Amino acid sequence: MIDVVLADDHPVVRAGLRAVVDSQPDMQVVHETSTAEDLLAWLDDGGQADVILLDLRFGDARMGGATATGTIVRRHRTPVLVVTTYGTDADILAAIEAGATGYLLKDAPTDELARAVRSAAAGEVALGPDVQRRLLGRMRSPSENLSTRELEVLRLVAAGRSNDAIARELFVSVATIKSHLAHINTKLGTRSRTAAAATARDRGML
Repeated sequence: MIDVVLADDHPVVRAGLRAVVDSQPDMQVVHETSTAEDLLAWLDDGGQADVILLDLRFGDARMGGATATGTIVRRHRTPVLVVTTYGTDADILAAIEAGATGYLLKDAPTDELARAVRSAAAGEVALGPDVQRRLLGRMRSPSENLSTRELEVLRLVAAGRSNDAIARELFVSVATIKSHLAHINTKLGTRSRTAAAATARDRGML
């Protein structure tokens, strides 16, 4: 049996995931939690699973899924399958770079989710079709792609942060932020930070 843990802050979503997992003859849910912090505490206390189904966002004051993924992979080496509603370049890259074994959107069909769980348990990469298309698009147009740090800067711009505030949050100089923004404008063909954020949103990057 594949032991699965669910980590999502929406009870209805957890119930849906549990129904899918428990309907499969070769897998079962052994634990579920509503925060990444509780998930890490459970694992640190000796909790074990073959696959963790993890959302990316748990509320502004909570640890995010990408951060949790990095910690889980580093401490426990348990495969993490991200199952989320967020399919932007920034979200996908953050999760994969943190060490996620797979990435699916929550509207994925039941059989696709079940296959992804089996793949993750076997140590294989499991990416949903939409995620594969986005990553393939990045590979085909590398000159237009924003790096993970550039996406991070642009996300903060979109949230209304000033250059000074972004520099403090990312622990870099204001000059570095301006350099990132210059590269972003060049790649996106825009002339201002506001236009860059709007263009990135339109293209599904943010």
